Amino acid sequence: MRYDLPELLIPDQSNLVEVLLARVAERGLSDRPFLRSDKRTLSYAEAARQIDRIAQVLTEDFELLPGNRVLLRGGNSIGMALAWLGVVRAGLVAVATMPLLRAKELAEIMDKSKPSLALCDATLLHELQSAKSLVATLATIVAFNQPDAAGSLETLAAQKSGMFERSLSAADDIAMLAFTSGTTGKPKAAVHSHRDVLAACQTWPRHILQARPEDIVIGSPPLAFTFGLGGLLLFPMWAGASVYFPSAPYTPELMVKLIEQTGATICYTAPTFYRQMAVFAKQHRMPSLRICVSAGEALPDATRQLWKDATGIDMLDGIGATEMFHIFISTVPGDVRRGAIGKLVPGYTGKVVDDEGLEVPRGSIGKLAIIGPTGCRYLDDARQASYVKNGWNFPGDAFVQDADGYFFYQARADDMIITAGYNVGGPEVEDALLTHPAVAECAVIGVPDEERGMIVKAVVVLKPGQLASPANAKALQDHVKATLAPFKYPRQIEFVDKLPRTETGKLQRFKLRTP
Repeated sequence: MRYDLPELLIPDQSNLVEVLLARVAERGLSDRPFLRSDKRTLSYAEAARQIDRIAQVLTEDFELLPGNRVLLRGGNSIGMALAWLGVVRAGLVAVATMPLLRAKELAEIMDKSKPSLALCDATLLHELQSAKSLVATLATIVAFNQPDAAGSLETLAAQKSGMFERSLSAADDIAMLAFTSGTTGKPKAAVHSHRDVLAACQTWPRHILQARPEDIVIGSPPLAFTFGLGGLLLFPMWAGASVYFPSAPYTPELMVKLIEQTGATICYTAPTFYRQMAVFAKQHRMPSLRICVSAGEALPDATRQLWKDATGIDMLDGIGATEMFHIFISTVPGDVRRGAIGKLVPGYTGKVVDDEGLEVPRGSIGKLAIIGPTGCRYLDDARQASYVKNGWNFPGDAFVQDADGYFFYQARADDMIITAGYNVGGPEVEDALLTHPAVAECAVIGVPDEERGMIVKAVVVLKPGQLASPANAKALQDHVKATLAPFKYPRQIEFVDKLPRTETGKLQRFKLRTP
């Protein structure tokens, strides 16, 4: 890890929740709103007392010790946010899980992470209880978002004083295990310390996002996903801003309406969701909205322009990784280069390299290598050796860097299509297809071909009213030929009703390649 900037010199005795709450208090922001919903709003001071009570429950009632792991299961809610913060405040290790996971998947996570206790939203108990019967390590499940029930987290916390003693967390103690979202197969557990997360708060949020205390943040990524955890909880805390959590799951239309109703100023979601929101954004005024952050998957330029046309806002694009905690290459507000993700976030160094790790000439395709204050440490996983080499992190993405330092995403490194000797990046072809009025969504992959080695294949979801016909397939092929170099056009087109995605919205191309 590298800590080159003054703000990255983090004291060796640091608990990230304590540090963030102390920062709020020192700036005189404790009485400002922090956690919002349609039912209640908690100030920072009120939330801090609840967090301390939860920490007391975990350490006093359940006698958990620093370093013990606590599994969290829940959608985005004030209860989930308080539970996560209470776990880490107590010096324990948070293991957050996606709410749609089934018993088998939860059992695999528990088998790897070995939690001493689980905190679970009361509406999601069934799958976790089924998973509990499959593993021997989990003894106790405590429900939250059930304030009137005996034995719930809220009931137990209400009996506490809210005077939790200062934790003894070292900055290099583990704060969380983040399980990857499974775009390439079996998820891995990424380890992050208190120092890692605090360093992440001092890089992209400080230098790029620059949120303000008066900001209201809204978004769809789950708190169990580091994109959501940073954007919808920890980074607002760093700024002293507030977060709105809805009672119902987001739809594109609901997101737009809630931005208007709540006066939200910052939005986080994935490119696909922005594309679906655009039609509703044209119908509803959202005068408060000033920053729209896109991450989680590649942002097609067609989607960026569609959103700008609907709202007048240039999206703040970025690429990060669960392994690196959050964004390390980003658009800078007011400095958007068409087709580019952006430049390196201060604190990080990056380059585009060949298979031997040597930097390729600017303008050439290669593999992205990153080094900075956060980096990959997997929990007991042989794939560590392929991700970190000589201190550099290799997220597995193919990029081009231009002479001015802008980075252009090409594809996942293992998704590059080599056809008849030409390199074709799937996202470039997807971007071209998305400019056709018949296309709602698409994914581009390479498939084996005897003559060319591989050919380009497009899997397309059509807009309502469009026919999955040979004529439409040819129209799409001709459209790509007219937009890009002809060798990049999809020689195969398959029409489907929907694309396989993770719970965080990321496209699972490996499922498209599997018969």
